[in-house]
Amino acid sequence: MNLLECKNLTKIYGKTCAIDNINLEIPKGRIIGVFGINGAGKSTFFKLINQLLIPTEGEILFKGEKLGIKSKERIAYLPERSYLNNSKRIKDVLKYFDDFYDNFNLKKAYKLLDELKLDSNMQLYKMSKGMLTKFNLILVISRDADLYILDEPLDGVDPSTRDYIIEKILSNVKNKSSMLISTHMISDIEKILDDVIFLDRGRIVLSSPREELVKKEKSSVDEIFRRMFRC
Repeated sequence: MNLLECKNLTKIYGKTCAIDNINLEIPKGRIIGVFGINGAGKSTFFKLINQLLIPTEGEILFKGEKLGIKSKERIAYLPERSYLNNSKRIKDVLKYFDDFYDNFNLKKAYKLLDELKLDSNMQLYKMSKGMLTKFNLILVISRDADLYILDEPLDGVDPSTRDYIIEKILSNVKNKSSMLISTHMISDIEKILDDVIFLDRGRIVLSSPREELVKKEKSSVDEIFRRMFRC
């Protein structure tokens, strides 16, 4: 059984078709890059999986069942923009997550805080964009989930921190779990990807195992993306 399956998934805003008849199967144990230019539908696609939006047509199945309470418990989502209350301290947010999610590992979260040199007493409004990105990532990968969805996980962080984040992404995906990643920094993460998806105007225009694609095109994923979407 696939971990996630999209059947004729469509999302329309007014006259705009943000997601256009997507059919996709995501097995367990895969790291999948979802790439596209701004407005391609990546964030809308992720929000549909996380039940933040309702499909206009089609459906999404998680472990063979329609999305619901069970899938919310087993899908961990890092949105492009932080949704946290800026007046809270880091330790307050950690406590909330520990109380709210049965699969949240508080000990792991504090270990990651220490590794990324984040003070648990710091209020969120005092944090830089890069610091918030780090903290939001900690919240996601401290959960024992089946599917991790990361929307721009490298946004605003320095190169050395990017390497650390990529290492943690790799160590967090086990045989039972998979991960969807969207980023404009394709060259930084492409070597850890198992599969690649290109979105354009809400449609999947390319879907391939990374190694097969790179071998066929004799180019990196980043170079292939730049060629396909050259202005």
